[in-house]
Amino acid sequence: MATTNLSAYDKETIPNAKDFRFGIVVSEWNPDITNGMFQGAFDAILDCGGLKENIVRWNVPGSFELIYGCKKMTESFEMLDAVIAIGSVIQGETKHFDYVCEAVAQGIKDLNVQGDIPVVFCVLTDNTMQQAIDRSGGKHGNKGTEAAIAAIKMAQLKKDAKFYK
Repeated sequence: MATTNLSAYDKETIPNAKDFRFGIVVSEWNPDITNGMFQGAFDAILDCGGLKENIVRWNVPGSFELIYGCKKMTESFEMLDAVIAIGSVIQGETKHFDYVCEAVAQGIKDLNVQGDIPVVFCVLTDNTMQQAIDRSGGKHGNKGTEAAIAAIKMAQLKKDAKFYK
């Protein structure tokens, strides 16, 4: 159960996003949820100084396809500083939920280990649609906002790490 507001952040502790470029890959499955999370991420990047023209959005059919979409985005845009993978998987009556959630989590992890552009995991894995609504702009805030803040921090880490090479 969520105990904190996913949208809460202290802007004073967040790097300015003005010079960063972000990719956001959004699953079309459960679009009310994923579009809400995209909007939360988009708004948070802008709130932290990011520029609209430095945000690229691609859509993919479902959460499973986020892995390929993020991989291709990191290969296509060398100047990206971070990518956010946005999806929503809601528990059904079969094991499909388990397989998709595990595969997406492992796939995003693999992209981070193998690539040079951080990929932020912003995939809701809820038991009910109400839980997803609550976490995509509802009573628990917006997981997209939280992911954007993580992406900004990871973009800064990437920039700082290049300085130390």
